[in-house]
Amino acid sequence: MLTLKAAGLLDVDAGVIVRPGIVRIEDDRIVGLGEGAQGPEDQVIDLGDSILVPGLMDMEVNLLMGGRGESPGLSQVQDDPATRVLRAVGNARRTLRAGFTTVRNLGLFVKTGGYLLDVALSKAIDAGWIEGPRVIPAGHAITPTGGHLDPTMFAAFMPGALELTVEEGIANGVDEVRKAVRYQIKHGAQLIKVCVSGGVMSLTGEAGAQHYSDEELRAIVDEAHRRGLRVAAHTHGAEAVKHAVDCGIDCIEHGFLMDDEAIKMLVDNDRFLVTTRRLAEAMDVSKAPKELQDKAAEMFPKARTSLKAAYEAGVKIAVGTDAPAIPHGRNADELVTLVDWGMPADAVLRAATVVAADLINKPDLGRIAEGYLADIIAVPGDPLSDIGVTKDVNFVMKGGKVFRDDSVKEN
Repeated sequence: MLTLKAAGLLDVDAGVIVRPGIVRIEDDRIVGLGEGAQGPEDQVIDLGDSILVPGLMDMEVNLLMGGRGESPGLSQVQDDPATRVLRAVGNARRTLRAGFTTVRNLGLFVKTGGYLLDVALSKAIDAGWIEGPRVIPAGHAITPTGGHLDPTMFAAFMPGALELTVEEGIANGVDEVRKAVRYQIKHGAQLIKVCVSGGVMSLTGEAGAQHYSDEELRAIVDEAHRRGLRVAAHTHGAEAVKHAVDCGIDCIEHGFLMDDEAIKMLVDNDRFLVTTRRLAEAMDVSKAPKELQDKAAEMFPKARTSLKAAYEAGVKIAVGTDAPAIPHGRNADELVTLVDWGMPADAVLRAATVVAADLINKPDLGRIAEGYLADIIAVPGDPLSDIGVTKDVNFVMKGGKVFRDDSVKEN
C-alpha cells in the first residue's frame, strides 16, 4: 500500500480544494481518502505544500509529429516510420512529465506504408517499455484528396509526389471511406478522426469550407458507431459543424468559426467540443504564405468569441492542444489560455479531467476518488486561484506508478 500526503486535493466535481490531501493507493487504484485512510505499514510519499490534482488529459495531440530534431518543412520526405516512433518516445515522456496522463493521438497524416504508428506507441507505453501517457489512438486521419489533412496539400507537392493510400487515410466516395475506417479499426484504432472542413494551414479553399459530402460523413459515422467507436472531426466552419453534427459526428475539434446555431446544435445533440485555443495565440504563421496568414487573421480572433459562447451555452468542452502546434510538454498552456479567455478555472479543470474522461468512455479516470485509477499529479499551489500552477507539475503518478517526484533527488 502507498499513501500520498499533500496540503490538499482537488475535488473536480465540487470545484473545491479538500484539506489535507491524503490518498491511499493499492496497485493501480485509489482505495481511500482522508486522514483515516493511511495504513500503519503504508509507504508514505509526503508532497508537502503541494495540491493533488487528477491526472490531466489532452484530447488532441500528435505525438508522432513535432519534437526535437524535426525539420517541419522536410519531415514528410525525410522521416521514415521508425524515426517518427523514436522521436515520439521523447514527446510522450515530456507529455507525461508535464502532468498529462492520458491523451488522444488524433490522426496520423504521414506516409507510413499503412502502419498505425500511434497504436504501436500506445502498446509500447502500456507494456512499460517506454514512459508516456495513456494513448487513445485514432490511426490515420480520414480525409479526401486535397483535404485539410492530405499532407501533399500542406506541402503543395506536385502530382504523384508522396501520394497516400486509402489505408493511410486518403479516401474518396462512400466505398473508400468505409474501407479506410475499417482498416483503422482492424489495426487497433480506438476512435476515428475525419477531416470535415479546411483549416488555417489549408493551401486551397476557405478555412471553414466543408470537405466531405454528407453522404460520405454518414458512411464514416456508420462504420465507426457499429463497432462502438466515436468519431472526432477537424471542423472550423459554422456550416460544416452543423453538417457534422447532423451526420452523427461525436466531437468537434477546434470549431473556431462556430455561430450560435452551430453551438446550439452541439448542446441539443449532446456533442463535445475540443478547445485547441492556445494555438490561436502561440502558432507562428509569420513565415507562412500570405493567404494562410490572412486565414489566421480571420480565424484566430473568432476562436476567442466562439469559445466563450460555447461555454456559456453549456457545450461539453474538453481540453485539447493540437500539439505540436504548441510544443509537446507545454500542454498546460492551453488551460491558462482558456482561463484568460473567460472560462472559470474549475470548468477548465473539469474539461481536462472528467469531461475528457467522458469523451473517451473512461469512467474510472478524471477524479481523485475511491475505485478510480490512481492517475494523480501534484502542483505547487491552488489551481482554482492560479491555473498557472498546472505548468509547474512536481509529481506524476499514472496507474499507481510514480513517473516523476521532484522531492527525490536523482543520482
